[in-house]
Amino acid sequence: MKHRIRLRGMNGDVEGKTWESEHVLRAGRLATLEIVLEDSSVSRRHAELRITEKGWRVRDLGSTNGTYLNGQRLGPGEWPIRPHDIVKFGNVQMVVDAIHDQSQEQDETLCPIENMHVAAVGSQSWEDAFSFAFDREQSPRPGQQLQALLRAGHHLVHLESEEELLHTILHDAVSTLKAQRGAIVLADGPEGPLRLRALDTGNNMFASRTAFSQSLAQRCFMQGQSILCCSVDEDPELLGARSIAEGTMSSVLCVLLRTPRKRLGVLHLDRGPIEEPFTKDDMHLADALAAHVSAGIESAQLLRRQRELFYATVTMLAQAVEMRDEYTGGHTARVTEYSLLLATQLELSPKEIHLIRIGTPLHDIGKIGIDDAILRKPTKLSPAEFEIMKSHTVKGAKILEQVAELADVIPIVRSHHERWDGMGYPDATAGEKTNRLARIVAVADAFDAMTSDRPYRKGMAADVAFAEVEKMRGKQFDPVAADAFLAIKHKVIQEMQSETKKINTQQLGMLRLAVM
Repeated sequence: MKHRIRLRGMNGDVEGKTWESEHVLRAGRLATLEIVLEDSSVSRRHAELRITEKGWRVRDLGSTNGTYLNGQRLGPGEWPIRPHDIVKFGNVQMVVDAIHDQSQEQDETLCPIENMHVAAVGSQSWEDAFSFAFDREQSPRPGQQLQALLRAGHHLVHLESEEELLHTILHDAVSTLKAQRGAIVLADGPEGPLRLRALDTGNNMFASRTAFSQSLAQRCFMQGQSILCCSVDEDPELLGARSIAEGTMSSVLCVLLRTPRKRLGVLHLDRGPIEEPFTKDDMHLADALAAHVSAGIESAQLLRRQRELFYATVTMLAQAVEMRDEYTGGHTARVTEYSLLLATQLELSPKEIHLIRIGTPLHDIGKIGIDDAILRKPTKLSPAEFEIMKSHTVKGAKILEQVAELADVIPIVRSHHERWDGMGYPDATAGEKTNRLARIVAVADAFDAMTSDRPYRKGMAADVAFAEVEKMRGKQFDPVAADAFLAIKHKVIQEMQSETKKINTQQLGMLRLAVM
């Protein structure tokens, strides 16, 4: 653990994923690297993080789109990297979750936070903080505060993604309070740890490499207090905190993100030495803004958790249906993964991706109404039997019609066997008359069918199946969807290899149990 570092993905396909090492982490598209990033903005050998005598360092490896550290593009050479730094490889963003490195200077948490001298501390209730913005006697600028709250309210109603909501809230806070930079850190549980979820460097191209003061944020969260430090350079104990001493922070605001029910995290804002320091009025405005947006943040978190639970429920239901057919094990999971990769490549909206995530696992749910003699037949179906099998699309749509909340995914279930040339089933629709999401799932479904083994035939090799997709573009498949699928060939193959590795691991485990 002496030199161990941990990176955590913050966006796109890498969000939530982590990588750890005690020696080196190389990032790029090459499969031989420690961090494999299947993103077109990332070079084959993009950047590396490695341990030196002076601690962890990051360097760009001559990438096309650059490596960024806290918003600043790295030049030649090696650059020091520390906890909570934001590293960006092309468009892929990561945060340094932790560094266990005895060769570095003492961590700022060694600074006794209870002894820090601050200009003001606020412990207003959620209701008091919110009402302050509308109190003309207490607030010298109620109009500005009202505008900020109205903008925040608009975001809470119109933004669908939790990540997008956090970044928009933070951008507004930085702009309204004229901060050089801001950060939102949210707690993983009632007592933390606090994790960086959003960072905004404003218009400052040379913003400090240190994202936020861990000591101040932790104190704010644990003690439930909003904190104003208007002149940190005059306080030797605050300067003992490395994030402040090595940064360009001169004035810092930490306000508590909370609802009447729970503490969520901290909104951290700072100004540089050439800017006017924050005032108590700034703290009250930031506190009011934090109180106002916290309910939306909590709702977004709850919605995300509910969606994750719903996705899991849908997947379990699909797997239960799939268990009736011993020859198609894993089909639903693979088609879902391929469809999501394709949807991302086509830059579908968050709502459309949500529908893909729900509808694709259910695309064959109508097979629950197909007789076992046909569904589990080990030989090729007769024409009459195939006509019965085709009815699973209509049967599936009728099942979902009974659940009003699933109305938007019915086209996926009903139409994923339609063809671009109008020769599909059940409705023989052609071209764009077929639902777009169904056309996407159709490509993924057909590809998995081609590459999967059946009792009466061997599955195609991946390259042969991709060639078939190219051959049938504009005939069986939507040409745009087919082209996009061919463009992510490497990602699909990687997913296939991952699935094979998982199956082999499961089989090895079963073999070991049998031997015991």
